[in-house]
Amino acid sequence: MRRTRILTAALALAAGLLTGGPPAALAAEPPPAALAADTYTWQNARIDGGGFVPGIVFSRTEPDLAYARTDIGGAYRWQEATKTWTPLLDHVGWDDWGHTGVVSVASDPVDPDRVYAAVGTYTNDWDPGNGAVLRSADRGATWQKTGLPFKLGGNMPGRGMGERLAVDPHDNDVLYLGAPSGKGLWRSTDAGVTWKQVTSFPNPGNYAQDPSDTSGYASDNQGVTWVTFDESTGSGSTATRTVYAGVADKENAVYRSTDAGATWERLPGQPTGYLAHKGVLDAGNGYLYLAYSDTGGPYDGGKGRLYRYATATGTWTDISPVAEADTYFGFSGLTVDRQHPGTVMATAYSSWWPDTQIFRSTDSGGTWTQAWSYTSYPERANRYTMDVSSAPWLTWGANPAPPEQAPKLGWMTEALEIDPFDSDRMMYGTGATVYGTENLTDWDAGGKFTITPMVRGLEETAVNDLVSPPSGAPLLSALGDLGGFRHTDLTKVPSMMFTSPNFTSGTSLDYAETKPDTVVRVGDHDSGPHIAFSTDNGATWFAGTDPAGVSGGGTVASGADGARFVWSPAGTGVRYTTGFGTSWQASTGIPAGAVVESDRVDPLTFYGFKSGTFYVSTDGGATFTASAAAGLPSGDSVRFKALPGGKGDIWLAGGAPDGAYGLWHSVNGGASFTKLAGVEQADTIGFGKAAPGASYQTLYTSAKIAGVRGVFRSTDQGATWTRINDDAHQWGWTGAAITGDPRVYGRVYVATNGRGVVYGDTSGGGTGPGPEPTAHCSVTYTVTNQWAGGFQADVKLTNTGTAPWNGWSLDWSFPDGQKVTQMWNAEHAVSGAAVTAKNTGWNGTVAAGSSVGFGFTGAWSGSNGKPAAFTLGGKNCAVG
Repeated sequence: MRRTRILTAALALAAGLLTGGPPAALAAEPPPAALAADTYTWQNARIDGGGFVPGIVFSRTEPDLAYARTDIGGAYRWQEATKTWTPLLDHVGWDDWGHTGVVSVASDPVDPDRVYAAVGTYTNDWDPGNGAVLRSADRGATWQKTGLPFKLGGNMPGRGMGERLAVDPHDNDVLYLGAPSGKGLWRSTDAGVTWKQVTSFPNPGNYAQDPSDTSGYASDNQGVTWVTFDESTGSGSTATRTVYAGVADKENAVYRSTDAGATWERLPGQPTGYLAHKGVLDAGNGYLYLAYSDTGGPYDGGKGRLYRYATATGTWTDISPVAEADTYFGFSGLTVDRQHPGTVMATAYSSWWPDTQIFRSTDSGGTWTQAWSYTSYPERANRYTMDVSSAPWLTWGANPAPPEQAPKLGWMTEALEIDPFDSDRMMYGTGATVYGTENLTDWDAGGKFTITPMVRGLEETAVNDLVSPPSGAPLLSALGDLGGFRHTDLTKVPSMMFTSPNFTSGTSLDYAETKPDTVVRVGDHDSGPHIAFSTDNGATWFAGTDPAGVSGGGTVASGADGARFVWSPAGTGVRYTTGFGTSWQASTGIPAGAVVESDRVDPLTFYGFKSGTFYVSTDGGATFTASAAAGLPSGDSVRFKALPGGKGDIWLAGGAPDGAYGLWHSVNGGASFTKLAGVEQADTIGFGKAAPGASYQTLYTSAKIAGVRGVFRSTDQGATWTRINDDAHQWGWTGAAITGDPRVYGRVYVATNGRGVVYGDTSGGGTGPGPEPTAHCSVTYTVTNQWAGGFQADVKLTNTGTAPWNGWSLDWSFPDGQKVTQMWNAEHAVSGAAVTAKNTGWNGTVAAGSSVGFGFTGAWSGSNGKPAAFTLGGKNCAVG
């Protein structure tokens, strides 16, 4: 149903948000005070899915070990005990935001602790950085990175093909990576540490979705798209002799090496006119299966074929389940049942209407059955039942006429995998979720298998705006692809996204400060209105009327009393209305494309910003006047908000490294602004409940302060700041929106570009340097993950005294000989079983009543008992 992934954040970043250091204008400012830190607990406001999952990879070595990759939201590991996914790339920071796009994942077929990810979001200039290969020896708990001399495209056309990254099943120090953009095939012989181009590989590809696209997005050569090994041609730890590779070239789509990658040849006799999306090898029966489409996907594809290549004889057989004349889709999803290799499955990934199709053969492609078929058109008979009660929004609130059904079986179904250890379990990715079944073989017995979302823990929405009203639901969101949600319980999936109308992407929303049941939202729409209103706090909606010329959502603001609204849509100028948008009038004095907000006290006052100028209206948006305020950012990467309860109290964040960049405050309705010293960069601003004993609301921002990029909180109007995230929780780019909760002190909601809405709760508050501690501490030690020979643990150290700390050093001894292998958010030293963990440069200041957290991975054998005692300054801490 959703054919586009949001590019708004990428386009904003391309304007320069992430390049270089702080602007020169900040060089003369005094150095900031010591940066304080607080320990937060982070989790997602549950949506469950919400984006495209182009790859699922099961381990061939260990049962129940699987990984999923997303196009913009990182990679995940399956947790069998809880049937959930664990995010693995939340550590990716602001400067490397592109590394949240994952073009390929490879699970080591020899050592199940090893996993690799090829990362990078765009191959054009939307992503300023190059791609990288990440490698982990602890199943993705921690990573090491090797940068590449080219870009990778986790969110580019063709991203459902693959896997581009592959590990030799015999010599697992050997890896191959298929590159886009004409960069060819690359190889590592030291387990991903270093990479060299395979110069003997003859064809870097030539297919682009749209060669005329001047942005470089659709015109990029999709390159070398997959690599697979014939494990029957190797033994022991000797490199596998026969390797196959797919290339984005319709006339020369498959290549083979029979000398461990030294030389390569075009595979003789292969079909032409198609791209090979997948190549899956059944070494037992000697077949290479190939799924072909006439385009690269993941949205397009009008014709496709399935082929079987006999590796011993070189015979090609067309095993397509339908005649070419009857296809209106390409094939992509492709898998073999490793327990019963004659069982093969494939998907019609680009069959958007009436539904995707899944095909299954139990005789190596000789005959096929399909997941659904027509009885008497338009009626369908399904071999499956669907239960989406865990994520009911997957119906999209639709009640379509046959042959369409709600929920759909899927769309963009390029990832399809049968569990190699369990013939009954199959998972497949769609444009919105991961579906799966655990009784797949009922298909063959004539019964029905059950499909359910297998996506909990995998959150992949791109968030454009957030509000937390003072009453009603704690969180309302505007999201790319899904429109938005109303969360009445952050730990539960909402029953439905916003409907009446459904926006393809929500771009902005607001509520009336003194009447929070009145809410307005705007967004993009394929056809129909771009604005909607609610009078029950977002529970139900009704559409407004668009003024002429509207082409997109833009930004919207509600007057404080909900009686009037100002809208700055795409495609036309700023408009205002009284009532619920049945007619609109043009605002004067403000340029088209301005960002608009409202004063949270005066219902007639609205504000705008465009290209360095701040605008003010005191007549309900009819006329705006440019403020004389100078020194504001000259570009349009700016977000600002007015403080609830404070007339004319405005905070503005934004800028770019080559100009003004930071955080500004106005107390006179925007007539003038004061730049906050010490805030080097800031991109969002939000407000939450005041700290205990404070009268002014708490500020939150995604910013760079004291040289550190992070999410920050201030309880004293920006005089001092506390970093509240840590190096393990960065989520790439967080520059779209942030808001505190007006009802819960310390709670903050953070917008990400692909990891959904993350929210954090504090364990304490306050800031300020003080003497080094000598006692008054407590420690919570938690093993968060454990596997054969390895584990991951989190440590929370709390200042239970009355004075703040300025530096800390925590000591303990392991009871069972465990060893620390890597630690984050703390420096460490080890002597036998004894461990010392010290603060880093940014988290040494811990206020009284606050906590600081760090984590590590370790090795163990026999037992993995918890340390019995922790000491700080030579004195024991309480152990929680």
